[in-house]
Amino acid sequence: MSPGDSFSSSLAAICVGWTGASGLAYGVRLVEALLAAGRDVNLVVSAAVAQTAPIELDATPDELIAALVAGRSLPVVPGEPPRAVALAPGAGAPSRGNLHRWDERDFTAPMASGSSMRGGMVVCPCSMGTVGRVAWGTSETLLLRAADVCLKERLPLLLVPREMPLATHHLENLAKLSAAGALIVPAAPGFYLRPRKIGDLVDFVVQRVCDHLGVPVAVGGRWRAGLATGAGADPGEGA
Repeated sequence: MSPGDSFSSSLAAICVGWTGASGLAYGVRLVEALLAAGRDVNLVVSAAVAQTAPIELDATPDELIAALVAGRSLPVVPGEPPRAVALAPGAGAPSRGNLHRWDERDFTAPMASGSSMRGGMVVCPCSMGTVGRVAWGTSETLLLRAADVCLKERLPLLLVPREMPLATHHLENLAKLSAAGALIVPAAPGFYLRPRKIGDLVDFVVQRVCDHLGVPVAVGGRWRAGLATGAGADPGEGA
C-alpha cells in the first residue's frame, strides 16, 4: 500500500511498533490479527528488528511484512503450522485491512501528529530502551513520537514489554508511563488454558491486546467456570 492509497474502513488505523526486544512473534501475530479483523495498520519497525527477526522467526522484517501485506498465513514460530485468525461471534466478515510500513525517520506520517492520530498504538514487543525513551518523551524516531502523541492526546497506548528480570529503573519507567495513561500489557501468558504449543501462548497475549483495542478476534481462550477442574476449556483450545 502506498501512502496515497485510501484506507479500507471507516475505523481509525492502529499504529503498531516493533522494537528489538525478544518476542517479535507477538508483534507479527498482532498485525496478522488486526488485518484479518478489518483494521488498517500503520507499522513502524525499529532498526534492531533486523537483528532479532532472523534469529527468532527465520525471516527478515521485509519478508515478514511482505507476507502480511499479501495475506499469506505465517507460522507463529518456526516449526509450528500457520494459524487462522478467527473473529469473535457477531463480528461479521469485514474486508481485510491494509498495512503500510513507515520509515522510523519519516515524521510526515499521520501518527506523528495529534490532528491525524486517532486509532491508538501498540508497541509489541516493547524493549526497555523504548520504555525509557517514551517515559521521558525523547521522540527522536517516528515510533517514539507516535507513542508521545498518544500520551498527549489521551489516546490508547499499549506497551507489551518482554524483559526479565526488571531493574528498578525499568519498573520506575513503567510506573511513570502507567501514571501518564499508557496500559502496560506484559508478554506474560496464562497457563490455565493448558497451552500445548508456543502459538497458544502467543495468542493468549494477542487476544488480550485486541480486547483492549476493541478488535473482535477470537484467537485465544478465556477463563470460565469449570477451568479450575479442567472442565471448562473448549475442545479446540490449545490445539
